[in-house]
Amino acid sequence: MIKKVDHIGIAVKSLEHALPFYTDVLKLPLLGIEEVDSEKVKVAFLKAGETKLELLEPLSDESAIARFIEKKGEGIHHVALGVDSIQERINDMKENGIRMIQDVPKRGAGGALVAFMHPKSTGSVLYELCEKNGEAE
Repeated sequence: MIKKVDHIGIAVKSLEHALPFYTDVLKLPLLGIEEVDSEKVKVAFLKAGETKLELLEPLSDESAIARFIEKKGEGIHHVALGVDSIQERINDMKENGIRMIQDVPKRGAGGALVAFMHPKSTGSVLYELCEKNGEAE
């Protein structure tokens, strides 16, 4: 059902200020930066072994990441679990009493299909289901 931890999302106020720690100090390769207009964020992906780190910078005060930073500060935002057949996984979660934030997947960074589980159903951890079509890893 779950293939792997695809990435760990980390909320940051500024990619410009955060990236040097990851690229210069930790020496993680930067895989790319993109804007996800639907979520009002700019994201940077870094390779960390078999998984990735996704740095999320809010582009608007209305973005969920801006609200997260305002409430909790910068830090770990979510854990993304790589899956196949995301709609089936969403249905499985709901059948097992897990409240979903999205009942149908939406497009996220890198064109992946994503859906979030509500943290009130998962021990206060925000989990993302993430399906990537044709990814070579």
